[in-house]
Amino acid sequence: MEKRNRTIRIITFLMVIVLVLTACRITKSTGQITQEPQVLVPQQEATPIQGQSTETVLVPEFTSLDGSLEALYETLSPGVVSIQYTTDTGGGQGTGFVYDKEGHIITNYHVASDATELEVHFPSGLKVFGTVIGSDLDSDLAVVKVDVDPSELVPLPLGDSNAIKVGQTVVAIGNPYGLSGTMTMGIISARGRVLDSMRQTESGTFYSAGDTIQTDALINPGNSGGPLINLNGEVIGVNRAIQTAGTSVTGGAVNTGIGFAISSNTVKRVVPSLIEKGSYAYPYLGLSSFSSMSLAMIQELDLPQSTGAYVANVVAGGPADKAGIKGGSQPTTVQGLAKGGDLIIAVDGVEVKDFSDLMSYLVLNTSVGDEIVLTVIRSGKTMDIPVTLGQRQ
Repeated sequence: MEKRNRTIRIITFLMVIVLVLTACRITKSTGQITQEPQVLVPQQEATPIQGQSTETVLVPEFTSLDGSLEALYETLSPGVVSIQYTTDTGGGQGTGFVYDKEGHIITNYHVASDATELEVHFPSGLKVFGTVIGSDLDSDLAVVKVDVDPSELVPLPLGDSNAIKVGQTVVAIGNPYGLSGTMTMGIISARGRVLDSMRQTESGTFYSAGDTIQTDALINPGNSGGPLINLNGEVIGVNRAIQTAGTSVTGGAVNTGIGFAISSNTVKRVVPSLIEKGSYAYPYLGLSSFSSMSLAMIQELDLPQSTGAYVANVVAGGPADKAGIKGGSQPTTVQGLAKGGDLIIAVDGVEVKDFSDLMSYLVLNTSVGDEIVLTVIRSGKTMDIPVTLGQRQ
């Protein structure tokens, strides 16, 4: 009997050990499920699965911002400068950023153009005088040259603004109200906006500046000329303006939170010419259109479709006029609105949904003297009309 009891105790002991080991294996295989959800960090390397390729897999930037913004600021902020300027009527300050190791600084035309004396202050504490060597009224860009050791210069890379998407996260680094090195964050709110150029026509109206980016990243006076940056650390825009409304209690305009930036692809076309020649020759079409049209306007103009750029007027003797493009000439019941103009639906085979599409195409893809083909609808018929572009004066 004693031998039998001893055998039972041994068997029981062995069963307990087996159960404990089994429980340990279950805990090991399922323990990760009971942990808190794993946080994905941008640009984090994924752990390769056994038997699969060890090629690095990058986590998309939109999965998390943890750990990325600090590194972005530390990497790029040394290349963002404060610009202090004096004019005949006063002075002010803005922002700029390093373009190359040769000492070229990009900023806004409206920041640097009228300066009688201009200082460039680097985050390192270095302060030097700068000289404006090129400026462009249409894009509101200017290039300032500084004479410093290349080791002091941290150029910021330019990205492809055509690749950005609405909703993409961006940051702005600048000097709002003189608060140097300020970084704010937002998203791309819209692409292809059209703003007024700073260049006036002979009639007193303003030319159009196309391919403008809209953002809700907070920018204020002093941010002008600073970079708008994606999470890959690329400049995709140069901050230019804000939308304001009404008057604040202190008497200034109220910032609505809507900002605008010059696209980086515009910068790529304009800045090399500003460095080489001091100016940039903008292609000129010589027509005006509406930035947007309501259904009531479309009906009043008897247009066959709601998309396209309606030619309201053509400039006499301009490229569009010489090519035979027609503007509105027949009165309607709405004052100042004339029907009978061409409806531009494509340029060089690229669809034109509205005037902003036409302007963006001209800015990014054409030069003075180029021949483009406008596809228009006139009196119900679709036709292609070649136009040789002139130069804005």
